[in-house]
Amino acid sequence: MKEKILVVDDDPDVMLFNRTVVEEEGYLPLTASNGEEGLALLKNESPDMVILDVLMPKQSGIKMYRAVKTRESWKHIPIIILSGISKRSFLKSQEVLTEFGEQPVPEPELYLEKPVEAEELAAAIREVLEKSRAT
Repeated sequence: MKEKILVVDDDPDVMLFNRTVVEEEGYLPLTASNGEEGLALLKNESPDMVILDVLMPKQSGIKMYRAVKTRESWKHIPIIILSGISKRSFLKSQEVLTEFGEQPVPEPELYLEKPVEAEELAAAIREVLEKSRAT
């Protein structure tokens, strides 16, 4: 059975790009346009990995990331953050939430800043899934 990769991004062009890379690498893509939809798919589909944008309507990637990494049954799922904001800004947002009493979360398995080349994303997917399988 093909490994499932959940792609969460509100930009239709980025979504198409990510989905195409996932399919060409031989994985089954699942797609969501915001964190709310992404969490619903996580509950129903049990993906092997998530590729997550940060800035989205309804529920941001910041909140979705925290929800995944603080839930016992999901925290093992590797996440690649693919965003237009810097890794430093993302990590700062997580620090602020922790300071306000929320549970601390680990850094994402990999952080890529948009735009990325198809080869770079494909290599990142392979690398993160290989590490995930080894643990």
